[in-house]
Amino acid sequence: MKLHRMHILVSIDPYTVAQGARAVKDALIKMIDLAGLTEEIKIIETGSLGIYNKGVVLVVYPEGIYYANVTVEDVAEIVKSHLISGRPVKRLIYSEAVQPTETKMGPVPARMEKQVRVVLRNAGIIDPDNIEEYIARDGYEALGKVLTSMTPAQVVDEIKNSQLIGRGGAGFPTGLKWSFTAKEKSDIKYVVCNADEGEPGTFKDRLILEGDPHNVLEAMAIAGYAIGATEGYVYIRGEYRQSIQKIQNAIEQARKYDLLGKNIFGSGFNFDVFIREGAGAYVCGEETALIESIEGKRGEPRDKPPFPTQAGLWGKPTSVNNVETLASIPQIILKGAEWFRSIGTATCKGTKVFTLVGNICNPGLIEVPMGITLREVIYDIGQGIPDGKGFLLAQTGGTTGGLLTDKELDVPMAYDTLTKYDSGLGSGALLIVDDTHDVVELVHNFVEFFNHESCGKCTLCREGTGRLLELMNKILAHKGTIQDINLIERLSVIMKKGAFCGLGQAAPTPILGSLKHFRQAYLNYVNGN
Repeated sequence: MKLHRMHILVSIDPYTVAQGARAVKDALIKMIDLAGLTEEIKIIETGSLGIYNKGVVLVVYPEGIYYANVTVEDVAEIVKSHLISGRPVKRLIYSEAVQPTETKMGPVPARMEKQVRVVLRNAGIIDPDNIEEYIARDGYEALGKVLTSMTPAQVVDEIKNSQLIGRGGAGFPTGLKWSFTAKEKSDIKYVVCNADEGEPGTFKDRLILEGDPHNVLEAMAIAGYAIGATEGYVYIRGEYRQSIQKIQNAIEQARKYDLLGKNIFGSGFNFDVFIREGAGAYVCGEETALIESIEGKRGEPRDKPPFPTQAGLWGKPTSVNNVETLASIPQIILKGAEWFRSIGTATCKGTKVFTLVGNICNPGLIEVPMGITLREVIYDIGQGIPDGKGFLLAQTGGTTGGLLTDKELDVPMAYDTLTKYDSGLGSGALLIVDDTHDVVELVHNFVEFFNHESCGKCTLCREGTGRLLELMNKILAHKGTIQDINLIERLSVIMKKGAFCGLGQAAPTPILGSLKHFRQAYLNYVNGN
């Protein structure tokens, strides 16, 4: 293998591509060639570096120097000053100071100091289109381990012992779900990866797939072995064109290396993965609606029971797991359940990936241990709120999430602790809102979204979201009454208790949270203020 003295990794994700990342990459290749450095310096497309709103971002190794807001016009200066003369271009260096700590890959950015990378361990480090780079970082070793030295029951037990719970929002124990499917007697079983990420502000699963697709494929194969499945499906939003391309390329490479297909590792185990594209319906994030969509039907939730673990895809036992959930599996197998349990809190183990968005100085993709406080995320990792503005609220878990105020800044961010505050980790979106925003207008946006996305199957959600929108419109127009506020609250409680699926049950959560913490904001509209 050819050794290079320097590697330049260009962050490729939807945001940086829109800012011209590929043009910058092409310009780097051209200028390095003109300088006669092609044999010394390698340019690599990598996944998200977790840095957003900073234009095109790249990192130069072995120094570990991060550049941000890079344009094509800056490339010549980077090549001449840094790559040839060894003097980094100070004006382009990512403004956050680096910590004195170093890894084998270079200095650690300050925003990384409190992060623990399990799911994102390869993001921004490897070329996701190159299976050999994944293999070089212990890729597919976990699959080899389970196929050559573990029984399916032992694999299920290891995941149970890790206490990993689903990262898609429901928080159901992963090992327990696998055990339900494993014990079912059937000639065919399926593994489904839920990559239908429809929650506004949420893009963690997309970036996990784009930055490390083989990690998810390896996990699906391990799940297949554990439950007795021979086929897996990645159900992914059709709008995620780059994710689809990355995962399709990874599938083809894995097949070429005999890591998917027949007789994997000579074990007699057969498993293959296929892609199914969704049409953008938010409700298809619910596992039974997702299954209906894969089968070619209208995406609507099914009656339960039976649950998918008993009768899922085409009536066969099916384990549906979120992208982030699956992405934890290979490391659990390699390092053990006890290692995974050492991360997080006494009651909530492992890490959580968040998309940190909104009024925050350093938005982006982060992975932190369960139990970190909201204050640490906002002010240590996110570096606070821009322009000296005050903190108003944080919405955890996406648009269906609860609202946390300054009184909850020190609450541990974990599944069990947040439920005490009518909130949750949900899909991983973490929206930070400063004190210049109108809470009623913010919640109105959420209600509009839910009204648009209701599948219409149940009356409470179909009619309820529409009626909530009418009432919110009335209040924003200063035509509402206190009785209208009370009706919004009553209808929200009824929907939460009686709607058919998670969409209708969760849609009222931000409404109820805003009425609990910011009722005066509603009264101001009613009072004509």
